[in-house]
Amino acid sequence: MKFRSLLLATTLLAFGATAVLGQSRNEVLASPVLRANVTVSSDVVRIGDVIDNAGPAAPIAIYRAPDLGTVGSLPVAKVIAALRAHQVIGVDTRELTDITVTRLSRSLDGKEIENQVALALAHRNGLGDAANLTLTFDRDVQTMQLDAATSGALEPVATRFDARSGRFDITFAIGSDTGASTKLRFTGTAVETVEAAVLARSVDSKEVLKASDVVIERRPKSEVGNDVASRDRAVGMQVRRQLRSGQALRIADLAKPDLVTRDQAVTLVYESSGLYLTIRGKAIENGTEGDVVNVINLQSKRTVSGVVVGRGQVAVAVPGPRLPPTEKLSDKVSQAAAPVAIAANESTVSRKAE
Repeated sequence: MKFRSLLLATTLLAFGATAVLGQSRNEVLASPVLRANVTVSSDVVRIGDVIDNAGPAAPIAIYRAPDLGTVGSLPVAKVIAALRAHQVIGVDTRELTDITVTRLSRSLDGKEIENQVALALAHRNGLGDAANLTLTFDRDVQTMQLDAATSGALEPVATRFDARSGRFDITFAIGSDTGASTKLRFTGTAVETVEAAVLARSVDSKEVLKASDVVIERRPKSEVGNDVASRDRAVGMQVRRQLRSGQALRIADLAKPDLVTRDQAVTLVYESSGLYLTIRGKAIENGTEGDVVNVINLQSKRTVSGVVVGRGQVAVAVPGPRLPPTEKLSDKVSQAAAPVAIAANESTVSRKAE
């Protein structure tokens, strides 16, 4: 009986020792370990963020997180002191001296903000396409950092624009994974612009524009109006008046270049069926292609009119053969038909007399 009791006690003692040994091993395996790099999405750093195997102490906040989208550093000594204050001890520091903390965020590029504002204003109160709007914000628009949970698109919820002053006031809402929304407000001025051909230098009247004389710039539509000239149309054209450097070209400022100028020696071209004759002449006035100008025929000393057909060339119309007037032919036909009519009348009268 005593032997059985002793055997039972020995067995229980051995079992207890094994359980204690297993528990000790589990505790050693689950000891807290410090992390070298920490990433957080909230505005605080918790115990569970800085160590592995934090246990029940994991949700306790110990530090304020860095600003959105930035990286901070924490000395290990201060982290250990903060953990001890919450009865977290025996932390394996892995001989680290500092740990880095990164705050997750969503970057909202300044260019994206400008594009969204332009899209919200497009075709509002007389404005044109978004691509033609030049925006000036009351505050510089730079890349913004939003909470990592804000994953929605920029949605305009309030848009105001005054066409007379050009002022705008727009509020956007951005949804998040948590259901909350972030609102952003932007104010400034909007001007519709168009591409215009602008003079790179001052030019005189009648001067022909070269490619180096014209550059492309965006100018307010209200400044240049609806008859703004394109660069392709301006190059090679002649200006009607003196223009200064930096001035936007209008279609009304341009004309085809003169192919004939006053007092210029020109070639008079007489052309008809079977005839092609050229004579020297002298232009009395300027003219571009298709213009009618007066020219002195240097051979006959007479002034003739012709059409400018090329550089230094004026075509003079040659009169063709004249046909008999149609009135005379009609008279002859009438005269030939008259006796027949008279004879018929006389025949009728004589029959009545009979």
